Amino acid sequence: MAVQSGTYRGVSAQERTTERRGRLLAATLEVWAASGQRVTMTRICAEAGLTERYFYESFRNLEDAQTAVLEAIATEIEAVTQAAADDAGADPAARIRASVHAFVELVAADPRKGRVAIVEAGALPALRPRRTALLRHFAQRAAEEALELYGADGWGIRNGQVAGLLFVGGVAELLTAWLEGVLDATTDELVDAATAMFVGMHR
Repeated sequence: MAVQSGTYRGVSAQERTTERRGRLLAATLEVWAASGQRVTMTRICAEAGLTERYFYESFRNLEDAQTAVLEAIATEIEAVTQAAADDAGADPAARIRASVHAFVELVAADPRKGRVAIVEAGALPALRPRRTALLRHFAQRAAEEALELYGADGWGIRNGQVAGLLFVGGVAELLTAWLEGVLDATTDELVDAATAMFVGMHR
């Protein structure tokens, strides 16, 4: 017990716990995104190289681990898209294109994240409400961005929720088709289509 609660080989107990949680999150993403494979705690632990004891150290159950993965992906999406928009300057079209490009590139670099957040989470009844809430959050962010960029010519307060949902839902479906191989398109074509949709809704 002294080893568990203290420092071992220069690493604190908290640091070891954090490292194990990171391995379990990475394993959950890997197992969850794997096509045709049932997601179980046993598979996740095997992928992480840890016992079930350590799984329960970080998560209450399987749903808790999957929710944590979904939340982490959503946080990463929000961070990279906002940073890209801020770096693009004040031009509305440039900001939107940069933001969409960052999102598409994130998914292209690691399709597992797109598959889990957009496709797989919606297929699980327990996670569907959270996925829906996250989509609505991003729709609200899109509406706020439109109002800030376009002012009176934007979607407006009243129509912003509707337009934001149309945009975010449309982009989600676009990427779903692309991830599933139904849509043959380059990442630039995806970015062009999504950007044109956003900008076109303000004309």
